[in-house]
Parts: sequence; structure tokens; C-alpha cells
Amino acid sequence: MIPTRTARDGLRLPVLGFGTYQLNGAEGADAIARAIEKGYTLIDSAFNYENEGAVGKAVRASGRDRSELIVTSKLPGRHHDPAEARVTIEESVYRTGLDYLDLYLIHWPNPITDRYVEAWTALIEAQQRGLVRSIGVCNFLPEHLDRLQRETGVLPAVNQVELHPYFPQAEQLAYDAGHGILTESWSPLGRGNDLLNNPTVVRVAETVGATPGQVVLAWHLARGAVPVPKAASDARQIENLGALDVTLTPGDVEAITALGRPDGRLHGLDPATYEEF
Repeated sequence: MIPTRTARDGLRLPVLGFGTYQLNGAEGADAIARAIEKGYTLIDSAFNYENEGAVGKAVRASGRDRSELIVTSKLPGRHHDPAEARVTIEESVYRTGLDYLDLYLIHWPNPITDRYVEAWTALIEAQQRGLVRSIGVCNFLPEHLDRLQRETGVLPAVNQVELHPYFPQAEQLAYDAGHGILTESWSPLGRGNDLLNNPTVVRVAETVGATPGQVVLAWHLARGAVPVPKAASDARQIENLGALDVTLTPGDVEAITALGRPDGRLHGLDPATYEEF
């Protein structure tokens, strides 16, 4: 069983999740179901991934008790209007074919459009209606979170952000932890860059007898983050779970964190200015 961390609202989140971006249709549903069968219980999706149906099918096909799973989806930026958000959340639940979603997140703050507080009120309402159990956000900076607290009195349980050794997010991790918010890591393995071939990562992997991917995921765990890597193949799904058994020294963690770069974002998507629709 994967250990858990507890959020400010009592949500118990597995320390390692499963990403589903680009896992669509029958093939995607099969990959997600196999991941659940292997022990993954935090399943991450989004309205914009267009695979909420595949996630729901995988949950039913896995044979796993529904109460043991944390099924997540996200609200796209084009539906921040409260009325549209209300319908979008309903559609997310209907698409999965499940009675409720465990966690629903605002995908990006879209600060230029500046309707994320209104969208947040729709998530609060959806939680009150029982459509979703816990609510959170993605890519929110401290200034955005402060505003949610100031204007609604409700902080998120989760903040999912870009986080990997080239972009360690120390300040965001500290802010979230200080406010009882669990930080999830998207693209935790770097997605397509040279991270897993980095000499420091390879050296640590050789020292602890693990793969570079396991070492990077163990680095997330050691820092209190919850990585949600995607893995379509059985081999990679099993490999990623193996990170739970990897122990890094404080020196290992510091050496990997030191790989951070000023331009470490994968695609330059700065939440202070980026607009996602």
C-alpha cells in the first residue's frame, strides 16, 4: 500500500500518483486499469485531457474498491465563469460514470483574464453539493492563493505545479506546506529533457542501486511533494512504484536540488502570465 500525506481538509493523498495525460480511448483505459491493479490509487486527469471517460472505465474495470481511489480532474480556463464552471464540473463527473470525483482542481489561474476567484467559488459549491470531495488548484502562485484566502476564506487542499530537479520550486513548496496545502508535481521526471541522463542523477542512482527515474521520484518524496508520473507500460509502472523503496541521504537530495536552473521551466509556462483555455 502506498503511504499517504494529509491535506488541510483531511484528504489523505497517496505520496505517489499516476498521471493519465495522453492515455485515451480503450488503450488508455487499459493502461490506467493496469496501474490501479498494481497499487496506484491517486489517478490524475483533466477535462482538457479528454480522457475522463477512460479513467472512469479503468476504475470500474480494475476491480478496486471505489472508496480506496482518489480520482482527480481539472477545470479548464475557458470555463472560469461560475455558471460554466458548474456545468463543466457536472460534465466531468458524468463523463467518468462515477458518482463523485475525489479531487477537482482549477487547471491554471489565468491571471490576465482574472476570473479564478469566481471559478473557485464554483468549486466550493460543487464540494458542498457532493459532486467532489476535495478541491484544489494547479499552478497557483502564493499571491493567487493569498487572494483565494482573502476573498473566499477557503484555501485549496492541493496545489499541482511544475516541479522537477531542473525547477525545484523551494519557495512554493514551503508556502504550500506552511498553509497545509499538499504540493503535487506535474512532469516530475522532466518530460523529454535530459534529466534522467544527468550525471548527478546517474551517480546517485548507481550509489543507491536504483534507476535514475526512481531516484528522481524519491527526490520528490523526500522533499514532501507528491509526483504524478505517467506510465503506459507495465515495466515503467512497476519501476515508478519502486521509488517508494529508495532512500536518499540529505546530501543526495541537496545535490539533485542544486540542478535547478533559472530557466528550468519545461515550456516557459509562467503562472504569473500564462493563459490556458
